[in-house]
Amino acid sequence: MGSQPPASRAALEPLATLDPAALAGVPASSPLTVRAAALSAHLLYLGTGGGKLLLFSLQDPSNPEFLRLLPIGATIPVSAILPLPSVARLLVHADGLLLLADPLLTRPVRRLGSLRNVAAVAARRASADPGSPSCSIAVSVGKKLLRVDLTLQDGDELDVQTREIAAVEGVKALAWVDDSVFVATATGFGQPVGSSLVFNTTPDCIAEVFPYVIVAGDSKVDVYRRRNGAHLQTIPVARTGQGVLIVASDDDGIGTELVVIATAYKVFCYHKVSTVEQIKASLRRKNYKEAISLLEEFETDVNHFLLSETMQPSEIFPFIMRDPNRWSDLVPRKRYWGLHPPPKPLEEVIDDGLVIVQQALFLKKAGVDTVVDEDFLSNPPSRTDLLELAIRNIIRYLCASRVKNLSSLEMEGVDTFLMYLYRALDLVDDMERLASSQNSCVVDELESLLDDSGHLRTLAFLYGSKGMRSKALAIWRILARNYIAGLWKDQSENGSCGTSVDKRSEEIAAREAAKILKTSSDEDLVLEHLGWVADIDQELAIAVLTSEMRENQLSPEKVVAAVDTEKVVIHQRYLQWLIEDQGCDDPHYHTSYALSLAKSAIEAVHMESKYRGKGDREIDSDAQFIYLLREKLQLFLQASDLYDPEDVLDVIAESELWLEKAILYRKMGQENIVLQILALKLEDSEAAEQYCAEIGRDDAYIQLLGLYLDPQNGKEPMFTAAVRLLHNHGESLDPMQVLERLSPDMPLQLASDTILRMLRARVHHHRQGQIVHNLSHATNLDARLTRLEERSRHVQLTDESICDSCRARLGTKLFVMYPDDSVVCYRCYRNQQGDSTSGRGRSLRKDVMFKQSWLVSR
Repeated sequence: MGSQPPASRAALEPLATLDPAALAGVPASSPLTVRAAALSAHLLYLGTGGGKLLLFSLQDPSNPEFLRLLPIGATIPVSAILPLPSVARLLVHADGLLLLADPLLTRPVRRLGSLRNVAAVAARRASADPGSPSCSIAVSVGKKLLRVDLTLQDGDELDVQTREIAAVEGVKALAWVDDSVFVATATGFGQPVGSSLVFNTTPDCIAEVFPYVIVAGDSKVDVYRRRNGAHLQTIPVARTGQGVLIVASDDDGIGTELVVIATAYKVFCYHKVSTVEQIKASLRRKNYKEAISLLEEFETDVNHFLLSETMQPSEIFPFIMRDPNRWSDLVPRKRYWGLHPPPKPLEEVIDDGLVIVQQALFLKKAGVDTVVDEDFLSNPPSRTDLLELAIRNIIRYLCASRVKNLSSLEMEGVDTFLMYLYRALDLVDDMERLASSQNSCVVDELESLLDDSGHLRTLAFLYGSKGMRSKALAIWRILARNYIAGLWKDQSENGSCGTSVDKRSEEIAAREAAKILKTSSDEDLVLEHLGWVADIDQELAIAVLTSEMRENQLSPEKVVAAVDTEKVVIHQRYLQWLIEDQGCDDPHYHTSYALSLAKSAIEAVHMESKYRGKGDREIDSDAQFIYLLREKLQLFLQASDLYDPEDVLDVIAESELWLEKAILYRKMGQENIVLQILALKLEDSEAAEQYCAEIGRDDAYIQLLGLYLDPQNGKEPMFTAAVRLLHNHGESLDPMQVLERLSPDMPLQLASDTILRMLRARVHHHRQGQIVHNLSHATNLDARLTRLEERSRHVQLTDESICDSCRARLGTKLFVMYPDDSVVCYRCYRNQQGDSTSGRGRSLRKDVMFKQSWLVSR
């Protein structure tokens, strides 16, 4: 490229100059010639043409410190130095060899493998393998391109794996960027992608120092913008003697603040100028386009600036709301504002700037030079664009400020002004996100603003986040009933899908209202809004009534009274929750629940019979619904003992709900009616016999047999069921009663076998009874004899015999002996109330005693 364009700004500033030989104490008679340089964190490595490695500390860049010199061989010039921090090594390319040193140069170097005649080497950036104790390097040897993987193992040993990845001849340089290895040869270069830099002479060195590309050569260093190749700065470098210019920065590229430029005998340290300072410089030159470009380009630096403590959020407030306001006292009185006009609303600042632009345009037409940037004058932005850009940048700053440790008053200002700015750009999603989350917005400052602009959803969210439930619910109610045009983004322009949008908006409003109602213990508030929520979604209404999130549950009496009688599902589901989940034992609610289920079942059965001519699929669906409904009713009627069965019977008396009637009559103890329903109406013989077993009396089976044989009301006798009953339970029934119940019309062949078996069983039971009776009589007689023998035992007493109770000598006193062989005097016997307790304290009525001699042996 020919003459260099003028630099637009200073990207690098000088920091310090190093004389490596002087710092290392090398005598002037043996000068050091720098051939390679590398930076890693705060350590600077230099390699010389005389085979030496030098280590400097740049902890304080303005005062470099020499640490160590490590010779690697007098005839081995250093070509390149690559820090490998992930494996705690320093890779040195010298005289076609690859050498490894420790990062602090405390040990002699070691060769890496047996590679010779290495032409170039490149390492993968450390950021590509974060936290991994391994790294990869690309090596060019002859016509081969190799990949060498290094892994740090226990004991500080390295595992080395080498494999060939390509065959390339004449390699001059290598670069490893992300997942790609770039190869430079002596014959040319590949197809360029994006911007390209063209030079008149071959550069000594090209380095990437994010966000710049630095090119060294021809006694100068040029700095280019990485994104578009724009030239930013030229740094002249005076050479002394032969040698090349070397540029080094930390390997990770991003976030590097130091840049080292080395000549043969001198090393110059530079640091990157912060984005903030570059922006200030552009603004001082009134180069607004450049300032805006900087803001867009240096995203990381801007974010860092946003979190800076040097600027306070309250300094921005006057640009949003005119003084005086509730936050005016928070604005710091800095010296800057003593030398400049006071801040004013953003719109006025932009208007003033546009006036200056117009004046500059007028002067330019008149041939007068101005300080305003030419590009800006040739294509000035509109007021709307400038205002939007300014608002978005202030929004970004206030959002970043929310994570700072601010006072409560400052946080109120930040969040309130954020809402102001969101509304100014109609950022509805951001408004609602801020309003519905934990925030410090001041409602008094925002409610009129949001109401007037029609952002009612945001206002409802804001009320809700501040605990102002009544106001929030009132807005959701309005939104549910009257769709606000433009509030929901999916509204159709021609209104063709307006009905679905309206319905969706109603559901959203009901859902948000339900969230508030679920946590509220205010009965009046909940019941006031329950109706319109239920009109939109009954499941939401049920969730509100049965919520466990509120501190105090609602009064069942008020809830039942408030629920619309037409909304049967809500009524039933609430009572079910009250009874089953809350353990309510009030008979009134049990009866109400049973009556409601019964009425629903009757209505469902009636509707099913009325529309029985519909398609098969609909019939199956109706039948399933009726089955589930009746099952719920039957289970409740069986489980609860607190409802009034007579009230429920009055409701279902004229229906065909026979099983439900049987359950109710059973609760009332009407055994005969229950058997009639089970046996005659439902013809469920198994259930009828099971009910007889629950009654536990033989006459229940006789009664059931009578119903089978004489059903009355013109119904034919149920001989098969009667035979089944006799077959299952006849052996335990009285044959005479069975014979009395048998109908003359009953075919004898149906019952003959059963009756014969029943009679045989009766005789067998009679004989078994006689045997048991005689055995019991013999046992009783034997026991009486044993008792007599026990009472007739002789006891021999001596002068040493004592009472087991009072421990007095018995002598010639009267005494008593108990079955456990204890002996007491007669006085103790009377005091112990007869023979209930022995002298040893055993309760003869409660504690069982057993002796071997008491066994019945005859």
